[in-house]
Amino acid sequence: MSDSSSNKSFENLVGPGESLRVMESLRRGATRRDILAMLMAGGMQATLAGGIAGAAMSAHAQTPRKGGRIRVAGATAAATDTLDPAKQSNQTDYSRCNMIYNGLTSLDGSLTPQPALAESFTTKDAKTWVFTLRKGVTFHDGKALSPADVVFSVMRHKDPATASKAKVLADQIDSAKATGPNEVTFVLSAPNADLPVILGTFHFHIVKEGTTDFNAGIGTGPYKLKEFKPGVRSLVVRNDAYWKPGKPYLDEIEFVGIGDESARVNALLSGGMDLVGSVNPRSVERVKSTPGFGIFVTQSGQYSDLVMRKDVGPGTNPDFVLGMKHLFDREQMKKTIALDYAVVANDQPIDPTNRFYFAGLPQRPFDLDKAKFHLQKSGITGKVPVVASPAALYSVEIALMLQQTAQRAGLELDLKRMPADGYWSNHWLNSHVGFGNVNPRPSADVLLTQFFQSGAAWNESRWKNEKFDQLLLASRAETDLAKRKQMYADMQTMIHQEAGIGIPLFLASIDGHSSKLKGLSPIPLGGLMGYNFAENVWLEA
Repeated sequence: MSDSSSNKSFENLVGPGESLRVMESLRRGATRRDILAMLMAGGMQATLAGGIAGAAMSAHAQTPRKGGRIRVAGATAAATDTLDPAKQSNQTDYSRCNMIYNGLTSLDGSLTPQPALAESFTTKDAKTWVFTLRKGVTFHDGKALSPADVVFSVMRHKDPATASKAKVLADQIDSAKATGPNEVTFVLSAPNADLPVILGTFHFHIVKEGTTDFNAGIGTGPYKLKEFKPGVRSLVVRNDAYWKPGKPYLDEIEFVGIGDESARVNALLSGGMDLVGSVNPRSVERVKSTPGFGIFVTQSGQYSDLVMRKDVGPGTNPDFVLGMKHLFDREQMKKTIALDYAVVANDQPIDPTNRFYFAGLPQRPFDLDKAKFHLQKSGITGKVPVVASPAALYSVEIALMLQQTAQRAGLELDLKRMPADGYWSNHWLNSHVGFGNVNPRPSADVLLTQFFQSGAAWNESRWKNEKFDQLLLASRAETDLAKRKQMYADMQTMIHQEAGIGIPLFLASIDGHSSKLKGLSPIPLGGLMGYNFAENVWLEA
């Protein structure tokens, strides 16, 4: 229940005047017994008063407190750390830029776009989009937000000189123009119902028109930049003129990157940090058993997948691919490899946190007999090399389990364990049979476009299907949600049945925090609340 809704339901029970009196008493330190006595003195019966006193206490307990300072550690730090939204490339950049900037939209816990700097967005054909800007928003230096800032911020991604990480997404925007004092109109090269999702991703943060030097970090966000040392630390202070009423709660946040997981956990448990990202499942018990500390889990669409290329090697044989997919003992992998910090997947990439997830697709079972049947039918004998690396999370452990199971089905897998260094450039897209790892993506369209469209650079198994490509294009233009859901269900089914990838699990992100830190809730873009914790957390008194 949100803070405002618990306060509202309590107010409905006792009326606004009484509600105010109770909340005021709580602020002065009244106990549940005091509140109960006060309500009964007002003529309320004991059972009802008891329930209302409890509701009042819980509503008060959830009221965020202003003030305080926290220290936070992400998992990366580098000299390339940036304050330029276009160049963000890791969780440290995303977390820092979310403190300083806002987008036109932001993505909620189901990755649905919500109004942010744009108070509304409309389209009739998914090709021409009108965004109405929120009035009264100012940048950290006092300048008012204008349509020109939005046009500049979005269109700079198309310029090759910007070297934007989001160029491939921005290329579909043909034009952006101010069409009123608080209005910007975007025209796309082809319809895309997901434009508000794309504009809610971190690279599309809004900056001042004409900005070329980003080191001052001037945005419209909840915090102002006080200090920025790339690869070392960032320091931000509360923006008192922030456009969201009552936010942010903290006075100051210090953010650092600590690459080594055990060093991050030690920094948390020694009291040096209040929040740390990317905790290994094997460290969870240690954090939970230390008084004053807790774990925050975000289930997301991240996955490590077995990739069997459809154009070379054993993956050219559909029976080999199907046989391998039946070798996944998913429940066992979830339990022993991910220590239950995962959900079972079904050889397609859209996870249950996504609004377009197709729950009706029958789960592919672990079936040794079926695996044996298809592997024998494929006629593939001898040792089959399988490339894995710690670079692809859990892939070595998954490969070892597959190797044991495959033996029982009469197939010998030759595990090639590669170092993390250079894995992505040397082995990932080149191995006939190997492993990949895909981070959460903001939308089904972005994920399917980047990894499954026939011509995509990252199409891991080189699976090509013309019908799939047509459906993908058509789904972008479809504004009817039910029809769009059906299209995505069809595409998930096609990948499940035909593509050369096996996805056993969707993996969770795990963060560790001090028990005094409140307000965290999962956003499945990644850990640290989808890297957007800064304006949402507070410290308990």
